[in-house]
Amino acid sequence: MAIKQPNSMDECIYFTNRTMGSGKVKSWVFKAKCPECKNDKMGKPRDPKTGKPKIRATEYVCPSCKHSEEKKAHEETLTACIIYTCPECSHKDEIEIPYKRKNVPIINEKTGKKVYAKALQFECKKCKAKINVTKKMKGL
Repeated sequence: MAIKQPNSMDECIYFTNRTMGSGKVKSWVFKAKCPECKNDKMGKPRDPKTGKPKIRATEYVCPSCKHSEEKKAHEETLTACIIYTCPECSHKDEIEIPYKRKNVPIINEKTGKKVYAKALQFECKKCKAKINVTKKMKGL
């Protein structure tokens, strides 16, 4: 079962391609269809001057019928698609998980202290190692 890959960034609300030691993770979340009109895909509202999506918007809006949903509630209904190479056992695989970030402990390399970061977390299908796809963090 091959996971469908995006052809353009316009199809996604989230995309990342990371290297973690000897492992790699490519993750994306496709935009969902509008639950009201089912014609268009939900996205962040666009700035009327520039036409670009508002990055810090707290809602998702359908461009056709203007139906809106709160950001958190909408994102919990989505699925993250992930293609990975495990950093522990070098097993290559793909997985689909719910798009829910949870707080995971990460050790700050500069200070040696434990900090918490929001991450998509999943297990390697072969060795059961936990793999975290964290949000980009400043200072780490």
